[in-house]
Amino acid sequence: MRKAEFSIGGVLVVTVAIVCAVIWNTCRVYVPEGKMAIVTAKTGKPLPPGRILAEPGEKGVQRVPLAEGRHFLNPINNDWRIVPAITISAGNIGIVTSKNGKELAPGEILASGDDSKGVWRRVLGPGTYRLNPEGYDVKEVSAINIPIGYAGVVTSLAGKPAAAGEFAGPGEKGVLEKILQPGLYYVNPRAYQVDVVEVGMNQVSIVGKSGTVVLTKAQSTSANGLADLQQNTLSAQNLRRENYMDTNSDLGILNKKEAASLSQQLSKIAGDSSLASRSRQMKKSAPSSRTRGDSSYAPVEAEIIDAETAKNAVPAAVQTATTVSDAVAFGMNQFVQFPSSDGFSIMLDMTVEFELLPESISRIYMLYGDLPAVVSKIILPQILSVSRMKGSTYKAREFIDGEGRQKFQKEMTDELVKILGEKKILVRNAIVRHVEVPSDILKPIQETSVAKEQDLTNQTQQETAKKQALLNTQLAMVDQLRKETEQETEKITATIAANMKKDVAGIAADAQLKVAEINLQAAKIQAEITKVRGEADAKAQFLVENEQAIGVKRRADVFKNPATLADLQFVESLNPDLSIRVLHAGEGTLWTDLKGANLTLPAKPAKK
Repeated sequence: MRKAEFSIGGVLVVTVAIVCAVIWNTCRVYVPEGKMAIVTAKTGKPLPPGRILAEPGEKGVQRVPLAEGRHFLNPINNDWRIVPAITISAGNIGIVTSKNGKELAPGEILASGDDSKGVWRRVLGPGTYRLNPEGYDVKEVSAINIPIGYAGVVTSLAGKPAAAGEFAGPGEKGVLEKILQPGLYYVNPRAYQVDVVEVGMNQVSIVGKSGTVVLTKAQSTSANGLADLQQNTLSAQNLRRENYMDTNSDLGILNKKEAASLSQQLSKIAGDSSLASRSRQMKKSAPSSRTRGDSSYAPVEAEIIDAETAKNAVPAAVQTATTVSDAVAFGMNQFVQFPSSDGFSIMLDMTVEFELLPESISRIYMLYGDLPAVVSKIILPQILSVSRMKGSTYKAREFIDGEGRQKFQKEMTDELVKILGEKKILVRNAIVRHVEVPSDILKPIQETSVAKEQDLTNQTQQETAKKQALLNTQLAMVDQLRKETEQETEKITATIAANMKKDVAGIAADAQLKVAEINLQAAKIQAEITKVRGEADAKAQFLVENEQAIGVKRRADVFKNPATLADLQFVESLNPDLSIRVLHAGEGTLWTDLKGANLTLPAKPAKK
């Protein structure tokens, strides 16, 4: 019985092991990292009409792929295949086009949600995504990276058209009022068009009969490793501008080669020599012919100006430009030419500096378009109109004379500032660089101007000589005053020194006098002390001796016999060590031993 139980248990264990091995080898689906599994269900409910991807429980390609890891599927009911996951790299976006879901409403170009067919409004940012390629197409494109010095004008491409002259609101089609500041943006190009427009200072330069070139400020590259994205954004914008210029051939847009040639002429003006040096050369030499573009003509540089005027005659951007062609946006074959009030043909080389402010740029774009449209429709026509209108009131010689040209330049600048300011375009400067007039009137006017300049030079030299003489006189007076000041200083110094010596001597004499007075007082005090001391000593000695005398007298008065007093004094004067011994030497005989008996007289008492 026990053996039968063991046999059944062993069979079950073996059966389970076999089943696990079969499941592991036939049902296990392993999806590696960076991959996904597309599963097709062979059983289930049929798909609704219009659907191509199945949800769980439906027959067909499953909408949701399997992620990385280990999965178990019944190979009888399911098929699967491993494909790469969708990866969007840094700086790019993914535009999703759905083949699955509800149909788009008539007139719509974007899917209303992720459950509709068409292009999704939202985009995929950098990262990894699992979208079934059977139902979704993902196109990877560069994100919008706006460099510093530019602003992004956003145009909504979907929705109901906004009212004419108004910004587009939510859900409307048209230009949005809010602009994009410099930075990186993940914007769906199917939903929004972003035009990158230069803000700040730009230039329109007109060069003789060659035409007009528009210069923009140098592009600044990002320091955060996104320079390539910025270049992609600017390249896309330039491509749109080229398409605009190609479709508007009536604007007279120059091709790239012609625009580059024109920019080289500007570079030559800015770099070959300063206007001041050319002015000095023209005063010494006659006008020479020059060639511009494809035509040769012999006109003329009307550049009789002083150095200060020359310094201010060329805009700072042109003065400092080393390669103007690097900043060329585009060129146009329009130029400034008009008749003067006395009937002569005048041609100007000029530069107008204008600025587009960020707060106005979206309205400017909405009304006029991108920079080429702004220049071709607004700025350049106003430059040509104002210069011709103002210039036709001046005579030819006034364009050669510095004062007349400056007056014309100021009037033109003020008028452009007023007209373009009303359109939110700020004109910072309008500068006339060259004036070309017919050669038959230039020479006498030039000679007159040279003579006038020479006369002014002579007057200036005379005035300079007068001022030099006055300066010399003033220098001599200064030298004389300097010497007088030195003498007065020496006198004052000697006086001060003498007064100091006198004051020092007086102070020393006063000090000696004070010392002498003090010494005198000290001597008087010392004499008084000596006198008092002598008197005191004498009085003391007198008192002592007088008392002694009185004592002696009193002693003498005690002894009525003076001999007794003498004996007493004798006895008192004896030596205290004197000893007297009486020796018995026999009957009736006395002997004394006076050995050591010395008579000592009393010493004289010391004075007290």
